[in-house]
Amino acid sequence: MSTTAKQPRETLATASSERAVATGWLVLAGVVMLAALVVALFYSGAAAARQLGDPGALTRWGLPVAKVLNNTAAAGTIGALVFAVVMLPRTAGTGGRKPKETAAEHPAFSRVLILASVSAVAWTIGALGVMVFTYSDAAGLPLSTDPAYTQGLAAFLTDFSTGRAWLVTSIASAVLATILFGVRSQTGLALTLVLALLNLLPVALVGHSASGDDHNAAVNSIALHLVGVCLWVGGIISLAVVSGTLGNQALPVLKRFSALAGFAFILVMASGVVNASLRITDLAQLSSEWGLLVTFKTVATLLLGGIGWMHRQWIIPQLEASSGTAASKLSARRVLWQLIAVELVIMAAVSGVAGALGRTAPPRSEVLPTEAGPARILTGYDLPPEPTMARWLTEWRPDWLWITVALTFGVAYVLGMVKLHRRGDSWSVVKLLSWLVGLALLTYFTSGPPAVYGMVLFSAHMVDHMALTMVVPLFLVLGAPVTLALKALGARRDGTRGLREWILVIVHSWPSRIITHPLFAAGNFVASIIVFYYSPLFGFALREHVGHELMITHFLITGYIFVLSMIGSDPVPFRAPYPMRILLLFATMAFHAFFGVTLMGSTSLLEASWFGNMGREWGASALADQQVGGAVTWGVGEIPTLLLAIGVAVVWSRSDARETKRKDRAADRNNDADLTAYNSMFADLAVRDAGPRPPAQQSTARTTTTAGDDE
Repeated sequence: MSTTAKQPRETLATASSERAVATGWLVLAGVVMLAALVVALFYSGAAAARQLGDPGALTRWGLPVAKVLNNTAAAGTIGALVFAVVMLPRTAGTGGRKPKETAAEHPAFSRVLILASVSAVAWTIGALGVMVFTYSDAAGLPLSTDPAYTQGLAAFLTDFSTGRAWLVTSIASAVLATILFGVRSQTGLALTLVLALLNLLPVALVGHSASGDDHNAAVNSIALHLVGVCLWVGGIISLAVVSGTLGNQALPVLKRFSALAGFAFILVMASGVVNASLRITDLAQLSSEWGLLVTFKTVATLLLGGIGWMHRQWIIPQLEASSGTAASKLSARRVLWQLIAVELVIMAAVSGVAGALGRTAPPRSEVLPTEAGPARILTGYDLPPEPTMARWLTEWRPDWLWITVALTFGVAYVLGMVKLHRRGDSWSVVKLLSWLVGLALLTYFTSGPPAVYGMVLFSAHMVDHMALTMVVPLFLVLGAPVTLALKALGARRDGTRGLREWILVIVHSWPSRIITHPLFAAGNFVASIIVFYYSPLFGFALREHVGHELMITHFLITGYIFVLSMIGSDPVPFRAPYPMRILLLFATMAFHAFFGVTLMGSTSLLEASWFGNMGREWGASALADQQVGGAVTWGVGEIPTLLLAIGVAVVWSRSDARETKRKDRAADRNNDADLTAYNSMFADLAVRDAGPRPPAQQSTARTTTTAGDDE
């Protein structure tokens, strides 16, 4: 038999062997996942009937199954959208060029969108199941069509936070499913991804520890934990679905997912430790049932995460070293499937423990104490001691959301700077220090004493507000993060959109042209204060954790855009002339003065039901404190604005100096050609304006000249 006849048979045999190995790994992963689910079901008591208020076997089994479906589908939806937005090319064979609208979709992109759509539908079904079964379980009533049962269910969905949360999740999931059946553009999918991530928030607000002693920290840690899990698990699911259609994209996609999985692993571990620390006040509590489970979960996550990382470190070099032969491609596919199966086993093992952990009572009580004071009832925290100079440095209450943001952006900035230096490019150390100082101030004003006292004192709240709007953005803008990112991040040539591509899309988008325009930025900066403080938004930000975080986000972004439009060096669609910037800054100063004076002379208390009912026995009255807050608004707002005006003047002066030097260099190159042409133009104009002389004047001129010559 010839050699050419043997090769196809060998290839087919190799392919059959690879499929068998891949199937074996997937079967093993499925068995482990099923075993973890069964353990979670039995551990949660689903198999045993309750003696008091038994909702029936359907609810006892249906609730944990619906939760598993909800969690898995949420991860699948988010993971698929992440793959579609930042990891996969939308069209096939673009070669790095801008894809045409008529180009065929890449098969991996099409498949991952199918996964996203199906997962969103499953997310909706799972959320509806959890919503119905949770009421049945809480009421101790089996599912029924009785009018009394349906009335109780309606009251649960409207009057109780848990019911409202699952109702919102169900509606949002249905909206996601509807959108995903029609949206194909990457920009539309990116916005859908944001909506999917926000859909995790209602569950975090009513999570197992959301009613604990530190509500804000518990909600933030749960939300970050859910995001990390969805990125990690959803990424593995998406990789399993699209792996057979990746082709030449297998290696770059695996590298991108490896980086994402590493970030998700850190997020899951750190948020899990924070959440556990909120419910364990003594190391002896680690010996409790809940403590043993959380210890096992932590160790297992660390161990299995390390195994997964080493596995990828072994597989990626194999994919890079593989040649173009059929056998090598099949071998690469086998190790890729092996990676997927091992990661699924890891996820299943840890998820099984997490399911059991969620049905176990923590050692620390999460019930509001009966002797709680007014401040504890309103804010969820005991009244802090009277502020002193020392306590403005020592009273901290960590906001883990903004700590995570500060750490992530700080590490990313340093890594970008290191990458530039390795490439031989320089970056200003002053910009680095400015960026780090800005992040440190952001942490201080969101987790430090201004945030602690800002919940009970209007004056401290205004210190926090003005710092987040005027001080923190000043340092962040001087760090020029967008310029650094565009220099450090490499451009992708395979038709996908990475961080660099998305930054450029955002900078050049029509919303960016609007919100970064100096007139809009200044108007938004000024109008936000009036709209926020003289509307129900202020009360929403005080009473609701979501409102508090949205308030910080709005203040920070509004201030950042305003400062960027004044003195920023990062690229923006439009730059205002320097005189306009100075005018806008002085107008802002005048408005801050007007708003501050108004508060100082006000005799009505803003949010009196909040600041007037704190039960403070120290400090000034609520109204006097509000008047102090007006003085803070005036004083703290004017100083940064004046510094901005000085900064604009300095930038203006430097711009004029650079323009003068440029003109001098141009004059040296062309021997003042511009000046010579300018003088010649005026000489020609003078001759033209003089016009031809009358004959008599010309004769007199000649006579005078001749007489002069004779002399």
